[in-house]
Amino acid sequence: MAKNIFIEGIQGSGKTTLLRKLSGKHPEHQVYYEGDVSPVELAWCSYMGKVDFDRILTEYAYVKDEILKYTKEEEDRYITAYTRVLAEKREFYERMETFEIYNGRVPFDRFRKLIMKRYRKFAECFLKGGEGRGNLFECSFFQNSIESMMLFYQMTDEEIVEFYREAYGILSEAEFGMFYLDSDRIRENVLQIKKERSDNNGNELWYPLMLAYLKESPYGKSHGYEGLEDMIAHFERRHKLEKKIINEVLGVSCKVLKAKEYRDEETDI
Repeated sequence: MAKNIFIEGIQGSGKTTLLRKLSGKHPEHQVYYEGDVSPVELAWCSYMGKVDFDRILTEYAYVKDEILKYTKEEEDRYITAYTRVLAEKREFYERMETFEIYNGRVPFDRFRKLIMKRYRKFAECFLKGGEGRGNLFECSFFQNSIESMMLFYQMTDEEIVEFYREAYGILSEAEFGMFYLDSDRIRENVLQIKKERSDNNGNELWYPLMLAYLKESPYGKSHGYEGLEDMIAHFERRHKLEKKIINEVLGVSCKVLKAKEYRDEETDI
């Protein structure tokens, strides 16, 4: 298996669990969880220039040290893993979210160029030995980009496949590999995480946020998304699309595992 492993799958398929297992078996690999400042992914990270970054440090001076702790300077941009910052007010997270690049916040051409540029830089660095020890990435290839393209840019499946042809063409030079946690029990998965991701009083946390995300997206609005059945239909479409990309683009670079039923030896890298 390749040195740079991407772990993907529909919500509730067990990506974080697999990442933890792999990181325990391979401590020599650098691990990137969803929301970390990563060399390939920008999800749950603000992406801003110096003027905006300095303004944020002034506005939220009470967590300045925390912001700096979770920020990486990259060329003329500041990337902050803002969900890692312990701020007192929700306003901070809402403000930082406006500086993300996902969910249609930037024109698609800029989004594509930025993603491909970071993939290319990572591949070049790896080939030069800068990332040579290997990396484990959670949700850093499919999940956040594909949701943006489906829901906010409202792209066709073929357009999305072409995006991934370009992306794979770049990352294949950097010993790219993927474990895809596959499940055809989308309804069961959604109902399970709907129940599990609740607070101590049984109040659902994940489901209302995910449903609002779907309903408020351009695709959700144009298709009249309202409830659970629409959410299940969305994940079923995404699952089918991801399998199409695996079959038509990634090929042997991706190892498909049966979610929550795979054997440990199947995850040898």
